[in-house]
Amino acid sequence: MPQRGFRNRRVRLSHTLGLLSAAIDEADAVTILRNHARVVAASDGITIVQRDGDEVAYVAEDAISPLWEGQRFPIERCISGLAIMVGEPILIPEIRNDSRVPLNAYLSTFVHSMAMFPIGRAAAIGAYWREPGPIDLLAVELMAELAAAAVPIFDPAAPPARRAG
Repeated sequence: MPQRGFRNRRVRLSHTLGLLSAAIDEADAVTILRNHARVVAASDGITIVQRDGDEVAYVAEDAISPLWEGQRFPIERCISGLAIMVGEPILIPEIRNDSRVPLNAYLSTFVHSMAMFPIGRAAAIGAYWREPGPIDLLAVELMAELAAAAVPIFDPAAPPARRAG
């Protein structure tokens, strides 16, 4: 879906960035991300994950079917935790072909491809698609921008993100 919905996704991102800039706390930011990120990513589902020590907690989601909201996992055993620890997005075009994916957690879901974006070292936002294949580069660009905008809320001690270019 390279160009379909291009303008709408950018407009939604701009709107969401404005809402995030006015967020009063993490709970407010979680709600904003849950309500808007799925359109920005043009995905079949999104989730917001927060770090809690050596675990990550799946605190919110918007998806075509339930994922992991309310569940916790060891940080080193899930893709969201790995993205938080390395501080870089993780793109997985086909979950069955990536040894980092704990398949037992995914086989009962619609997820076949995903992208996870760290929000500093304190949280992450994931996008999921039911079709395997290359991750839409526009989704990567927009979601990275969305995650970067959320850093001051979730991880205020994090250094400012560097801009490419």
